[in-house]
Amino acid sequence: MKLVAIGAHPDDIEILMGGTVAAFQAQGDEVVVAIATDGAKGGTIAPAELVRIRQQEAAAAAGVFGLVPVMLGFPDGGLRADAPVIDRIADFIRAERPQLVITHAPNDYHGDHRALSDAVRIATNMVAPVLWMETIMGVGFVPTHYIDITPYMELKRAAIRAHRSQDPERFVDMAELGGRYRSAQCNANPGYAEVFRFEPVFPFGDPRNLLPPAPGVLPVRDRGAGKA
Repeated sequence: MKLVAIGAHPDDIEILMGGTVAAFQAQGDEVVVAIATDGAKGGTIAPAELVRIRQQEAAAAAGVFGLVPVMLGFPDGGLRADAPVIDRIADFIRAERPQLVITHAPNDYHGDHRALSDAVRIATNMVAPVLWMETIMGVGFVPTHYIDITPYMELKRAAIRAHRSQDPERFVDMAELGGRYRSAQCNANPGYAEVFRFEPVFPFGDPRNLLPPAPGVLPVRDRGAGKA
């Protein structure tokens, strides 16, 4: 199975689904990581220099998983779900021929995230099902699928920390908090999980069979057992 993950900025995939990238690889799947924008507005450094730094950081982060990121090169902060963006993404997806595409949720906090979500949904069309990554801190996000990333949490931390220009420890802390919370929702505590949402669109009803395992279902005590 081939997965294409498309994030808006150079650190988005690592923060929101870094453990899932490793989980797909562990089950033998091919993963392609793409970054839509150049990251030029992610700091106070001169834009041209910041783009160079963030490309290096993106390569180092993807290298944690043995990958090389595809840089689509759109301007940071100005992404729109317009014809040039949709056409470029559609060409990329058709060339890769994935069985599953993952990108941002349409209600995430950043305008680039929301624009990319719309563009990927339109560009992918009927090529593959599209799964949404969780929003930042899960705000307004109702997951449909959980993935156990407990064995891969250290890889996720290392990939986030590769983005040294972005004060990465704040995102490591965010990933720790969110991952433990989502795992606890499955009664798998201690542990870590990442979550996703799928909206069925014909002919894709449910991509569950493509995904790595969810946290295991643990037994709970039946408080009514033995009562008359």
